[in-house]
Amino acid sequence: MTDKDKRLKSIRDRVLNLKESPLYEYRVANHYFPVIGEGNHDAKIVFIGEAPGKNEAETARPFCGAAGKVLDKLLATVGIDRKDVYVSNIVKDRPPDNRDPTPSEIELYSPFLIEQLEIIQPKVIATLGRFSMKFILEQLNVPEQTQSISILHGRLLSGKLSFGDVKVLALYHPAVALYNGNTYNTLEKDFQALKQFI
Repeated sequence: MTDKDKRLKSIRDRVLNLKESPLYEYRVANHYFPVIGEGNHDAKIVFIGEAPGKNEAETARPFCGAAGKVLDKLLATVGIDRKDVYVSNIVKDRPPDNRDPTPSEIELYSPFLIEQLEIIQPKVIATLGRFSMKFILEQLNVPEQTQSISILHGRLLSGKLSFGDVKVLALYHPAVALYNGNTYNTLEKDFQALKQFI
């Protein structure tokens, strides 16, 4: 087990025992799992969503439902295998009824995500949806952080983490493409920006 593996496993263990989380009892009562993240610990590209849904909480795997199938299909369009990237969420436990995470939940869980990013040290962070875009742009102090996803999607923006410069690619959430074919076409175009990082 590499140092990175050990450090990421430590995050998993801490989230597993995060009894102070307002989502902990809901997780236990429903026999759900926390969804820490999955993929290559040396990934050049990390994808970040908002929070796990029901399928994810039942399997402990991020983006494993219908939106995950869209994500896999989009990755294939640019010749990327999902096992070569890392996929995670800001919040690691499922909020009830798929509601948005609360500010206090984000505050509690987000340090784990920042720690994951600092261990993996990706070249690019691809945010999935406006929620994770807003969070990452603020965390990385990206100048365009006040702009909307409709303006920023598909653009590579520059930010900083403790290990140095990192690019941020804002993407629409793959779930949107399930209801709107035009969004899928936009996502397919926006994914082209990832080719240079393969």
